[in-house]
Amino acid sequence: MAAEKLRDLTQPIDVPLLDATVSAFYGTGSKEQRSAADQILRELQNNPDMWLQVMHILQNTQNLNTKFFALQVLEGVIKYKWNALPTEQRDGMKNFISDVIVQLSSNEASFRTERLYVNKLNIILVQILKHEWPARWRSFIPDLVSAAKASESICENCMAILKLLSEEVFDFSRGEMTQQKIKELKQSLNSEFQLIHELCLYVLSASQRTELIRATLSTLHAFLTWIPLGYIFESPLLETLLKFFPLPAYRNLTLQCLTEVAALQFGNFYDAQYVKMYNIFMVQLQSILPPTTNIPEAYANGSNEEQVHIRILESTQENISSILLGLEYLINISYVDDTEVFKVCLDYWNVLVSELFDPHRSLENPATAAGHMVGLQVPVMIPGMVDGLGSELLQRRQLYTGPMSKLRTLMISRMAKPEEVLIVEDENGNIVRETLKDNDVLVQYKIMRETLIYLSHLDHDDTEKQMLRKLSKQLCGEDWAWNNLNTLCWAIGSISGSMMEDQENRFLVMVIRDLLNLCEITKGKDNKAVIASNIMYVVGQYPRFLRAHWKFLKTVVNKLFEFMHETHPGVQDMACDTFLKIVQKCRRKFVITQVGENEPFVSELLSGLSTTIADLEPHQIHAFYESVGNMVQAESDAQKRDEYLQRLMGLPNQKWLEIIGQARQNVDFLKEQDVIRVVLNILQTNTSVASSLGTYFLPQISLIFLDMLNVYRMYSELISKSIAEGGPFASRTSFVKLLRSVKRETLKLIETFLDKAEDQPQIGKQFVPPMFDPVLGDYARNVPDARESEVLSLFATIVNKYKATMVEDVPRIFEAVFQCTLEMITKNFEDYPEHRLKFFSLLRAIATHCFPALICLSSEQLKLVMDSIIWAFRHTERNIAETGLILLLEMLKKFEVSEFCNQFYQSYFLTIEREIFAVLTDTFHKPGFKLHVLVLQHLFCLAETGAITQPLWDVATNSYPYPNNAAFVHEFTVKLLSTSFPNMTAAEVTQFVNGLFQSTNDLSAFKTHLRDFLVQSKEFSAQDNKDLYAEEAAAQRERERQRMLSIPGLIAPSELQDDMVDS
Repeated sequence: MAAEKLRDLTQPIDVPLLDATVSAFYGTGSKEQRSAADQILRELQNNPDMWLQVMHILQNTQNLNTKFFALQVLEGVIKYKWNALPTEQRDGMKNFISDVIVQLSSNEASFRTERLYVNKLNIILVQILKHEWPARWRSFIPDLVSAAKASESICENCMAILKLLSEEVFDFSRGEMTQQKIKELKQSLNSEFQLIHELCLYVLSASQRTELIRATLSTLHAFLTWIPLGYIFESPLLETLLKFFPLPAYRNLTLQCLTEVAALQFGNFYDAQYVKMYNIFMVQLQSILPPTTNIPEAYANGSNEEQVHIRILESTQENISSILLGLEYLINISYVDDTEVFKVCLDYWNVLVSELFDPHRSLENPATAAGHMVGLQVPVMIPGMVDGLGSELLQRRQLYTGPMSKLRTLMISRMAKPEEVLIVEDENGNIVRETLKDNDVLVQYKIMRETLIYLSHLDHDDTEKQMLRKLSKQLCGEDWAWNNLNTLCWAIGSISGSMMEDQENRFLVMVIRDLLNLCEITKGKDNKAVIASNIMYVVGQYPRFLRAHWKFLKTVVNKLFEFMHETHPGVQDMACDTFLKIVQKCRRKFVITQVGENEPFVSELLSGLSTTIADLEPHQIHAFYESVGNMVQAESDAQKRDEYLQRLMGLPNQKWLEIIGQARQNVDFLKEQDVIRVVLNILQTNTSVASSLGTYFLPQISLIFLDMLNVYRMYSELISKSIAEGGPFASRTSFVKLLRSVKRETLKLIETFLDKAEDQPQIGKQFVPPMFDPVLGDYARNVPDARESEVLSLFATIVNKYKATMVEDVPRIFEAVFQCTLEMITKNFEDYPEHRLKFFSLLRAIATHCFPALICLSSEQLKLVMDSIIWAFRHTERNIAETGLILLLEMLKKFEVSEFCNQFYQSYFLTIEREIFAVLTDTFHKPGFKLHVLVLQHLFCLAETGAITQPLWDVATNSYPYPNNAAFVHEFTVKLLSTSFPNMTAAEVTQFVNGLFQSTNDLSAFKTHLRDFLVQSKEFSAQDNKDLYAEEAAAQRERERQRMLSIPGLIAPSELQDDMVDS
């Protein structure tokens, strides 16, 4: 009964009853009461007339939750329907909200008690402003400023509104408003800023109220990034701010404002004011915090004030001493044991050292460019260095040598842990294997590494001296501690590539020698594990040094073999990882007979193989085999290479032959779980070697291939039988899981080999036909739960590898996998996730390389293909949707140039357009935006250029003779969008469609136009829209990579895909 009364919105709503419903929803009553209240509130919220009751509710309720409910309803209307409302309703609501805000904030008591409610009302007002101001509410800023002068509490709230407005326009507008609207609001704020500026200064000079002054400083902080510079430097603003800095109540807010000013990018016009501001600030800082204070101990609230404009202060001696004092403060603050404080300091140091290094300026000057060739530490003896920019750069570097040396000490002592290090100290002080990666630490490591590389370039000798001095203290026990050794070694590893080769060689000989000595003389398992992890990390970072010094390389590898017997958690894993990393960079060194040796190292290694791997776990053995495979691959003599491969695979092959021999006598032998595990392990070892050997793995796979397929077939029949007898639960038993692991590994091994092998047709002929029945036929015959998704990825790899030669086989592949896989994956969006992605990858391979096979499909089959593609890009799983869209684009382009162009597009053009607009505008598929744009652009181009010569409309049912397809598509699109977005006017929709046709040849304009439409359609407001700008972000990342490549060491030598491998 009560519910019916609430639902009847023809008369004013019963507010006490609504209060009771809201209270029931938030209350502690029974679950039924809460869900009934939830149901009623949802219905009310979705009722289009509910917003008309908002004023009545707000005037008559005292319940805060009810007020918020009403404002939520109103907010929805403002966002999505505001422009469609009649003028008198808009004005009525605007005036009502303004009046309530003034009424509540004019009284100090109600302003404090109703603070949450007032804040929400402020947000609503700003949402209205985004529609109304400036065009329909020109007097807003003058009205606000005059209201602010009425009382201090109103003034405080006006500051809050101004801050919200500034944030909405300048900070959160991207993806929220169209480009045109953002521009309009920015211009309005700029042009009316004088009134706001006068109000802020008036408050700061005349008011005594702490809250009001804090609100004003907070609002100023939001404004400082965009207001015209004259308002900052040509008014008393800076002096006023500096007066507030010594007062504890305002110190932090003032500091934020001053930091914002310091970060502004301006020419040299206001340098004098800037220098004055900095010097006054430093005098004040010394009185608050004397330079002799031990900052880490006194740490309460450290922050950094100086910013990128440090150059301006280098003009006079007095300013220089002021800067150096500031840097001294900052170095002391950087030692504070607080991660957040350190991060702020670190960002500043990173900016400062990269500016001191300033490679762009160095490279523009030929003299300095010569310096760049000798390690970027520009020696003064280069002729011509004294004049111009070079000498200025040197003077700047000279000026900062003291602080930079202290900064190196700081960076070395606080270096963050790199990703490769697996051995860490836990909270109980035990040395353990790391279980979870800490992303914060990795980000910090990247910034510290970059900073340290710049510092190394600025003065290699000081960097080297400091590191070696610290290392010798570890050796003599004076400074021995796990953390000290770790940070030092992480710092040594991180500057790899930044020194000239001669200096790096000298430095590393000492480092590795000292670390190996330390390992010998230190007692204790934990201590040894820490030293071992550091040795492994450092050597893994310097492949160039190891390539040039065989003795060291051999010593290091033998040391790694020693560590492979060390059962301390993490040591063996790290030894296998480092071994692989080193072999990939130095593989040639192991297959040639070095001076003073009788045979190549690989041969010696193969002789002692079983001893070396005796203590390793199966996954570590696989990594080891992959490493040795890399060595074998580097041997250019085919006969020797085959012999090494045979010796390497001796142990697994012997085991394999034993098992196959036993199985020939008694096939049940293969059903024992221990035997299945051994089979799995042998296959995994083969896969590891195949991944590093590629084509050269041919003799080995030929040896086991047919037996392997027989085992595959047998295990497959066992699985089907188990599932048929035991029902779906059988697929979860350990026995069936183990059998499936063998099947998957078999498929993975074949796929790895075919993928890595060079494109040799005879390999395809040898391996593909025998697999049709055991693999494809088996897939078709199996029950869905027993089908391996790897079959799909294997055949996708085969089609991608052998391309058009597979055309004749496509019908067989189709017949075996298409229909049965579709039935598995189209029941819902959740089951068989692996099959989904791999199925569409296979389709994409066929569409790309074997398109003629698709044309031969019957129309029913082609419809199935198209439906499955549409179904893929509707998927909310990002990579499936993306694969579907890429496949669709591929198909569209292929059909455009085929003789079936008209037939195809007549059948699918409108369906594709409708479906793409559906996913483009539904907010679940934002990551696909770039591809949605490309598909739509393709379709509109086709319509515009007349590439489709037959009419796209159905001539039988539509008698209207359109002049061409473009006119029809235009009308179709307008109708489609008008029905989908009733909140947009017909004129807006038509204008948007016209814009699409006008920008078909300009992709970036087309994209911007679509982005603006999404914002305008109001579906996308108040959400995270960064995915719509993903392409721009990717371009920015590529520019950053190119910058890093230009500075030696910034991308670690161990990460470079270098050509020096075989040197």
